[in-house]
Amino acid sequence: MNFLSHFYFDRHTTNCYHVLGTVLPDLLKNADKHVILRPEKLHPPNPDVNSIIAGWNKHLAVDKYFHSSEFFIFHSHELKKQLLPAITGSPVKPFFLGHIALELIIDNLLLTTGEVKVDDFYAHLAGCKTETIDEFLTFSGLADTAVFFKFYENFKKSKYLHTYAETHQISYALKRICMRVWKDPFTEQHESQMNEVLSSYRDYLLGGFMEIFDEIGSKL
Repeated sequence: MNFLSHFYFDRHTTNCYHVLGTVLPDLLKNADKHVILRPEKLHPPNPDVNSIIAGWNKHLAVDKYFHSSEFFIFHSHELKKQLLPAITGSPVKPFFLGHIALELIIDNLLLTTGEVKVDDFYAHLAGCKTETIDEFLTFSGLADTAVFFKFYENFKKSKYLHTYAETHQISYALKRICMRVWKDPFTEQHESQMNEVLSSYRDYLLGGFMEIFDEIGSKL
């Protein structure tokens, strides 16, 4: 699941460090895809750092239930099939595209139906102290935290998750993600055709997308 989908499960918490933990695995991956941390079983003395670890573990559980669900398997496959004609000539792997497209559409639906508020998400991030985050990262084994913080500060400043509410921006967000793996993933024609597919599939999911959140919530 993507950032806002993870936030959904803890949208009512008052602990900003727990919220940060629920999205930190993806933030780290975006900052540097080579960074691999395994803090799941660590027990540091700082309770705020422990809250980050609890959120991290929540992230892993949500992803496990989501990726093994019939909802994910069915809809990511359907999106892959529908997007395939739109990306003829693109180097992007169709399965990867279906997977990420589904997650972005779900985030869009959470925003546009009012299930989450993106400003609430960013407010939690703003409440976390840099030194506490740094303590978590170093305790987890990351020797050089500068690369992460450079990405993280830009992430907070840009607040680009607001654009997820605009359906026509889903293909752009998809392109940004694919550019981490492929240098020139899509042409303008690809993006235009993807927009049509994504917009149509977004409308198709609108009436029943919350079932996956209910399903995962019942297992947490």
